[in-house]
Amino acid sequence: MNNFITGAAMGAALTTAGVYAPDIILSQFKFQDFTMLQTFLSAAAGSTLVVTAAQTLHLTALPPRPCASLGLGCLGTRYDGNLLGGALLGAGMAVSGACPGTVLAQLGVGVASGRWALAGTVLGGVVWSGIVKGWRRGGGFGSAREQQGTGTVGRGAAEGDGKKKMKEEAREAEMPLTVYDALGVSRGALLVGLEAVLVLGVAACARFANAGAAEARGVPPYLGGLAIAAAQLVSIVLRGSLLGASTGFEELGGWVWGASRKYANVLFSAGVVAGAWIISAAVPALRPITDVAVSPARSVLGGFMIVFGSRMAGGCTSGHGISGLSLMSISSFLTAAAIFGAGGVTGLLMG
Repeated sequence: MNNFITGAAMGAALTTAGVYAPDIILSQFKFQDFTMLQTFLSAAAGSTLVVTAAQTLHLTALPPRPCASLGLGCLGTRYDGNLLGGALLGAGMAVSGACPGTVLAQLGVGVASGRWALAGTVLGGVVWSGIVKGWRRGGGFGSAREQQGTGTVGRGAAEGDGKKKMKEEAREAEMPLTVYDALGVSRGALLVGLEAVLVLGVAACARFANAGAAEARGVPPYLGGLAIAAAQLVSIVLRGSLLGASTGFEELGGWVWGASRKYANVLFSAGVVAGAWIISAAVPALRPITDVAVSPARSVLGGFMIVFGSRMAGGCTSGHGISGLSLMSISSFLTAAAIFGAGGVTGLLMG
C-alpha cells in the first residue's frame, strides 16, 4: 500500500506541475518553452534538500547511484550505459512527448497519445526483461562470456576472463561514485554550490518559460517542482527509498515472461495513474491546455525508446534526474546531461 500511496503522490505532483503534458515536453526540446526545465531544476533543488536532511538525520542511508556499464570499449568509460541510455531516453521524450513517469500521469488524466506511448513502454519493458537481461546474464555487450559453449573459448580462457572481471570490479569499487568524492570536497560544500546553481538555473529558465500557460494552470513551475520534491519526502517516509518510475515497466515485463512475481514497482505505477486521475478530476484546470497531436506510431516508438533507454541507463528522469542528482551521483549527472542533450538535438531535427 505504501508503494501505491507514494505513486499517487508523484502522480498528483506531476499533474499539478503540468510537466506531464506532451506540449510542455515537446516545447522544451524545441527550445520554445522552458517550463519543463524550470520545474525539473526546482524539483531537483527541493529533492536534494529533502534527501540530504533525511541522511543527516539518519532517517535513511541511501547509497549513490552506481554506473551503468555496458562493457563497450568504444566509449572508453564505465558510464557508457548512462550516456547511451540517457541519450535514447531523451530522444524518445522528444519523439513521444512523454517519459516513464509522465506517461503514467497522461494515462490518468486521459491524454490520447499517452495510451499509445504506454503500449510502447510496456513493449520496451517486455523486450528488456525477457531478451536483453537474459543476454546480459549470458555475457552480452562485448563480454567474452557470450562465447562460452560455442567452442571458441575454453575453460582456461573463461576462468581467466572471470578473474579479470573480478579485478575490474575491485578497481571500480574504489572509484568515486559521487561528485563530492570525485572533486575532493565535502558533501556540505557541494550542496551549497549545487543549490546555488539550481536556483540560478530556475531564475534563468523563468525568462524563457511560458508564463501564460503556467498562470492558466494556476501553479508556477517552481511550485510544481517543489510539489515533486514533496512527493520525494513521501517516498522516503513511507518506503525508505527514492522516486523512480522505469523499474515498474521492467517488473511488468518480468510478469509477461514468467521470470518475476515482484509487484512493488507496478503498484507504484498504478498509484501514479490514480493520483493523476484524482487531482485532474478535482481540479479541471490542471488538464492539458493544448491538445498536441502525436501520432500513434510516433507515440509507440517513443514509448519504447524511453523505457529501453531508462533501463539501459539504470534510471529515468525521476530515478536519475531527480533522485540520483539528490544523491549527487556522478552517473546521474551524466545521464541527465545525455537526456537533455539528445532530447534537444532530436527536438530540433524533428522541427
